[in-house]
Amino acid sequence: MTTLTENPLAPLLNRLFEEAEAVSPLAIPEIAALSREERERMMRSKTDYLEFYGRLKNAALAVSRETGLLLYMLARGSGARTIVEFGTSFGISTLHLAAALRDNGGGRVITSEFEPSKVARARSNLEAGGLADLVEIREGDALKTLALDLPPRVDLLLLDGAKALYPDILRMLEGQLRPGALIVADNADDSPDYLARVRDPRNGYLSTPFAEDVELSMRLG
Repeated sequence: MTTLTENPLAPLLNRLFEEAEAVSPLAIPEIAALSREERERMMRSKTDYLEFYGRLKNAALAVSRETGLLLYMLARGSGARTIVEFGTSFGISTLHLAAALRDNGGGRVITSEFEPSKVARARSNLEAGGLADLVEIREGDALKTLALDLPPRVDLLLLDGAKALYPDILRMLEGQLRPGALIVADNADDSPDYLARVRDPRNGYLSTPFAEDVELSMRLG
C-alpha cells in the first residue's frame, strides 16, 4: 500500500477526478463565448493568459488520472525531496506529488497559483488529503513567486500552468535543476517554443513525448 492508494487520499482523488471530468472547460460560458482561434491566441499569449485562465477559475484543469499516477511514480522512483510545480489549480497534481514525498520520507512541494479562489480550494484539498504539511503554495504570478527563495537543488519540475510561460519558467529554474532532474510538461504541444528548447540536446536536456499530452524531459549534467 502507498499513501496514494490509502485513506484519506484515494477516495478524495477519485472524487476530485470525477468532479473535474464532469465539467468541460468549453462548456463554461466565459470560454464558450470565444471562438476557437481566440481561445488558442489567448492561451498562447504572454499578455492575455491572465484573462484567459481567469475565465477558467471554476474549472479544475486537472491532469489526467494516468498523468497523476505518472507524477507519483516519477517522484517516488527518483527519490525526490524537492519539487516545484507551476500551476496548482485545485491541487490534484499537487496531491500526487506530495504523496510521493510522504512515501519518500519527507520533502517539500513548492507550487504557484495566481487565482485566489483556486489557492483556497487547493489548500482545502491538501488538508483533506493529510498532505498540507508537505506543500508550500505561493499565490501570485509564478514569474515572481518562483523567482526567489527556491532551494538550491530541485529534483522534479511540473509545468501545468499558462503554456506561453513554459519556456520562461524553465529558464528561470534551470540553475536549481540538479543533474538528472525530471521535468514534466502537461499539454506541452500548446507551447512550441518550450518543445524546441527541451528537444535540442544542445540546451542540456533529453526529452520525449509521453502518452498523448505530456512531454517528459531530463536535465543533463
